[in-house]
Amino acid sequence: MSELQKTFSIIKPDAVSTGKAGKIISLLEDSGFRIVGLRMTKLSQSQAEGFYAVHSERPFYRSLVTFMTEGPVIVMALEREDAVKKLREVMGATNPANAAEGTVRKLYAESIERNAIHGSDAPETAADELQYFFTAIELNQL
Repeated sequence: MSELQKTFSIIKPDAVSTGKAGKIISLLEDSGFRIVGLRMTKLSQSQAEGFYAVHSERPFYRSLVTFMTEGPVIVMALEREDAVKKLREVMGATNPANAAEGTVRKLYAESIERNAIHGSDAPETAADELQYFFTAIELNQL
């Protein structure tokens, strides 16, 4: 049995604005995730630029920052065995056209950019992303 692992996720502005956040949270819980931290927030320009800095040289960076600042998001700390890998499976492919049936993106994403959810891609990334949105005190309580 593997040990519990934490990962980070964002329900993106498209899913929040269309009222899909609750359904996505239910899907995550039904998939064995325990929500150990959750907050609704609106990203500032500088928060979005900092969070997505890894993509700053990519052609989609500006539109991604604009999209992620257009409305509220829900940031979450999630926990379960193999959380990073399992969340990637539950989210589905970045392009909803290629996502497996029953995944968040197949069910709720509008496009490759407006794809409903973000999830950490590695345990190291998860640790960094969790610290970006949750304080050390909050993380120690999770």
